[in-house]
Formats: sequence, C-alpha cells, structure tokens
Amino acid sequence: MHYWKWLYPGMGVKRWLLLLAVGVLLISAGLAIMAGVEFLGAAERAFVRWIGMAVDSFPPAAVPAVAVIIIGTGVGLMALGLRRTIGSLLEVVLPDNVDNLANLIYRRQHLRRGPRVVAIGGGTGLSTLLRGLKTVTSNITAIVTVADDGGSSGRLRAEMGMPPPGDVRNTLVALADTEPLMERLFQYRFDTGSGLKGHSFGNLFLAAMTAITGDFERAVRESSKVLAVRGQVLPSTLESVTLVAEFADGTRARGESQVAQTGKRIRRVYLSPPDARPLADALRALREADIVILGPGSLYTSVLPNLLVPGIAETIGNSRAMRVYVCNVMSQPGETDGYRASDHVRALLEHAGSGIVDYVLMNSGRVPSNVEEKYRREGAHPVQADVQAVRDLGVVPVCRYLLSHSDFARHDPHRLAAAIRDMWETHRAASRARPVRTACRPAAGRRRQGR
Repeated sequence: MHYWKWLYPGMGVKRWLLLLAVGVLLISAGLAIMAGVEFLGAAERAFVRWIGMAVDSFPPAAVPAVAVIIIGTGVGLMALGLRRTIGSLLEVVLPDNVDNLANLIYRRQHLRRGPRVVAIGGGTGLSTLLRGLKTVTSNITAIVTVADDGGSSGRLRAEMGMPPPGDVRNTLVALADTEPLMERLFQYRFDTGSGLKGHSFGNLFLAAMTAITGDFERAVRESSKVLAVRGQVLPSTLESVTLVAEFADGTRARGESQVAQTGKRIRRVYLSPPDARPLADALRALREADIVILGPGSLYTSVLPNLLVPGIAETIGNSRAMRVYVCNVMSQPGETDGYRASDHVRALLEHAGSGIVDYVLMNSGRVPSNVEEKYRREGAHPVQADVQAVRDLGVVPVCRYLLSHSDFARHDPHRLAAAIRDMWETHRAASRARPVRTACRPAAGRRRQGR
C-alpha cells in the first residue's frame, strides 16, 4: 500500500511522527498518573510503568505536579512534532510560503469570503482593475472581448481559426498568483524570426493549448491552472466575431484595429454576425454576481464588444448586482475624442440599454501637467467628470482619487480596488432610496469647450 511510503528513507517526516506519538503517550501517561484512569490500554500501561519507576521516588504530594509537568512536556512534543511534520510536507508543496503559512491561509480564507465580482472589458484597463481586485476577493470572473483582429492575436486568429488570445493572456497574467518570472515569460514578445516576430509567448502558449485540447475555453481553463489564477477568465463568446463601426458620416470600418484609424466620430458599433452565442458560464457568473464592473478600457473596442454579444447586456440589466462603470482617465484618440464622462455613459446606455449601470466611478485627481502635455501631443485629454450631466442620465456619479504615480495617466490598481470595495460596502448597507453618495468635486483637469 502507498501509505508505507511515508516510512521510506528521505521523506523527512518519520522522526516528527515519532515525536508526535511520544507526546501523545506522555499526555496520556500524565493523565493516568493524575486520574488513575488508563486511556490507551497496553501501550499506556507499559509506558506508565516505565515512568512510574521515576515517579515513585517523589513524595505523594508532588505526584500531581510531576503529572502536570509530564502532560506539559507531552503537549510541547506533540505541538513540535505536528508543526515539523506539516513543515516538512509544505517544503515540498509550497517551498516559498512555509514561513508565511499563517498569513497565506488567512489571506486566502479572507479573499474566499469576498464578494463575487464580474469584470467586463479587455486590454490594459481590465488588467489594471484585476490586479487590484485580486487583493480584495478571489471570487472574480473576467469576461473578455474576443473581437481583436490586429497584431499577434489577429495573426493567430486568421491562421489557426481560434479566438484572439491577447486580451485573455493579459487577463490571466493580471489574475495570476505566480512568480514574476512566469509573468515575464507569458508577456515576452519575440522581436526576431520571420514567423515568430511580433508574437508573444503567452499567445503561442494559448494557441498550442487550444490545439492540444481542441477547445479555446478549455485551453484558457488549463492555462489558469498553470498560472495559479485567482478566479476565472472567460471569453464573452467562442464564435468568430468582427467589430464594425458606423461613423457620423455614414461610412463604416470593419475590424477592431481599424475603428480608431479613421479619426471619425463613432455613431455606433455592432458585431458581425450579430447572433453570436454567449458563453453559458459567463451568463451564469453574471446572474450570481454581487458586483458587475464595466471598464476601464477602450469604450468602443474593449467594453462594448462584450455587451453586444446577445444575452450579456440583458443579463446585466436583470441582475441585482451593484453595476459600476469605471470611466477612463484619458480620452482615446480616434475613438472618444472630446468625450466627457457623461458621453461615455450615454454611449453605454445607447448600445446596451438603460439599467446597464447604477454608478459611474470617475477620477477626481488632476493629471500632472507634464503627463497631460505628453498625452495632448498624441491627441488625448483628461476625461471631464461632468457630475450633473451623469446624474441627469439616471446614474449615480462617484468620484475618487484614482491616479497612479507614474509617467502615465492611468488608474492605480489598489486605489481602484479600494474604491470598488468602499462602494460595495456602502451599497450593501444602504437602501435603494439612499444610493452611494457622490464624492465629486468640480471637474478634474481643465474644462473643455464642446465635444
């Protein structure tokens, strides 16, 4: 039987199991001497007789104290044996976390009790959100767009007939509880080779896993195990869909990579074909969610493509979850030029229907002038938090300082997660008649004229 393998040389547990057994015998012997009752039968009698030879030399009045000492010694040996046995096992299973086992268990148990969150989007915005959320809860489902048709993802999509893996890869890495080297490996992009140049290792890994398993959804699930992902990552659909943008002048552009290239104002976007089936697990996660988060990320090419998959927006609209849209810090050239926060919300409502969001979380911090100038040269500007206009759309505006301290105007993952957590706690405690209070100050950044 395989149980005998615990006694094989080199296992590192035999001595501690023996120490544990001696501790149990000492506790039992001490109780037998004190109470005159045998607990372990023949083994205990032999052990008590052996100890009794030493105990007999003590006066009767000292016997109870000796018994207590014996019991205390047994407790100490038992605790030491148990600790060292567990430690020997964990050095093999979790070599890097043995010394922090209590913290590790507490953190995972605490995260397991967190709210059930579904985050919807794609690109770097979704990854930023997830890096913060995984410190608040482990009950996370990320629903990721599969409309990308550019770069490495587009090439794999065209050549292998698989959903584009890029946004899924970024999301897996963001939720991973693994070593930095593994993250660097999955994000590594080849810069040489006629066939490899431009591809990331993570994309190729997902492509290989899809070929092996025969199913992209299963490939993502198995990759999640490799990266020790907290939560789950799901594509919004497994069907091949193309994002189509219709502009204000009536012209159209096909393909996510082409939407922002024209520089024209977008009237609407839609999927082709329009009847792509949503992933059943994605709909189930939305129905069971406590919090549904849209964004941050490119409005028309990361957030809305998920909501255009039939059944996704309807399920969110019927959900009892707290529904939050995280507005971008900066506009996106060619996509949301001149947009204020209310313009983002209006686009969401027009595409996905009223009731898709309850709250809009906006940045109240001012983008540093040197950073703003860099973005202005690229045609981007800070998104104005026009509080009253958002409120007029029937959505509650919530403002927090969300900026990261870097050379980029981006959300800070931990500030963003803390804001979501605070909103959830307030939302859960408040009645429908008392929604989350707005904490908005006058618009962050300079006021822009017109759109």
